[in-house]
Amino acid sequence: MTLKATTSLPDARAFLGDAPVMAKRRVAEAGSASETKQLRVAIVHYWLVSMRGGEKVVEELCRMFPQADIFTLVCNRDRISDFLKTRNIRTSFLQKIPGAQRHYTKMLPLMPFALEQFDLQDYDLVLSSESGPAKGIITRADALHVCYCHSPMRYIWDQFHVYRHGLPWVGRALMSITAPMLRAWDVTTSSRVDLFVANSDYVASRIRRFYDRESIVIHPPVATDDFAVGKGKGEFYLYAGQLTTYKRPDIAVRACTEAGRKLVVIGEGEQLAYLKSIAGPTVEFLGHQPFNVLRDNLSRCRALLFPGTEDFGILPVEAMASGRPVLAFDAGGARETVSSPQVGFRFAEQTTEALLETMAAFEEVEDDIDPHAIRAHSLKFSSAVFRDRLSGLIEQQLSTHGDRPADVFRRRPG
Repeated sequence: MTLKATTSLPDARAFLGDAPVMAKRRVAEAGSASETKQLRVAIVHYWLVSMRGGEKVVEELCRMFPQADIFTLVCNRDRISDFLKTRNIRTSFLQKIPGAQRHYTKMLPLMPFALEQFDLQDYDLVLSSESGPAKGIITRADALHVCYCHSPMRYIWDQFHVYRHGLPWVGRALMSITAPMLRAWDVTTSSRVDLFVANSDYVASRIRRFYDRESIVIHPPVATDDFAVGKGKGEFYLYAGQLTTYKRPDIAVRACTEAGRKLVVIGEGEQLAYLKSIAGPTVEFLGHQPFNVLRDNLSRCRALLFPGTEDFGILPVEAMASGRPVLAFDAGGARETVSSPQVGFRFAEQTTEALLETMAAFEEVEDDIDPHAIRAHSLKFSSAVFRDRLSGLIEQQLSTHGDRPADVFRRRPG
């Protein structure tokens, strides 16, 4: 399977007749990288309480638009990067609620109200980073709103029952009551977006399914320069990430236990005790580890085992940037990153037996795999490629913002 080229869509919507003259002039003149610095830019992110893939995208957006202000529902400055701490970050009224930085997910029913309180009337370009509610902000009528969608909200759509079953009875009852209203709000606010950008073909299909909108695919940035090809043959299989049910770490643990293969597990989560109970002597649990330990293990592993389904999945690309192959479940973003036998193998069923068969096939050709070819493949997903593609798209949309009718980014035909 090969990577799909980015598709193109028609140009963005027209100005309304009463749009502010100076704002129209700023947007009309923003046709190059230097001229976009004149724009008033807002970056809207759902919450800033950790540094994961979504927050790394926000960092890149800030590098593209250093003049931008950040709007977020809740922020924990102790858990974000030093770079983001230098930005002008504005939070919602949820920030003032005691315990909000730890229990923000429980405030989901309040988030649409908090989001719509942000006043973005001074901004010409709004970039929303969507996984939780972010795209539902209210922009000025003539502003260009581009949504970079990591995923439609999983907890009210395809993962609704998974999240609901993990709650106490009071939480389940509240979620059952509020979820229909949140879905209606989520679909309605999709019309506030001029252009959707999806982080993978998998997410693009979910945007189409839930919002009936088309999108352009630009893969998220991976800091490939932070990794390097290791020396010698890999020593062990590696699983890294949260030890949660939907990521299926149990498949990796069971497979390596049954095959007698050494497995290193990096991560923590509610499944840790259970995984230890089913693990054999060849499985080693390291718990949470700093980045330098993860990087070292990625460079020394035989292959990364990736049995879950992710919207994109940055970790497999980081493994490939270290010159190591990936054995991944054939779903989600892995179909786009683990795209040939030269960089890894995909298994069709999310079972221990399927992974065991794939490990056997991999070990037959393991000595013939070229680590440097794997790393070269990973560079297609670098931060530089992300910035180049997204900035080019935004500049194109800004330069033609007033040339098309208002419905060109609305619902697809039929």
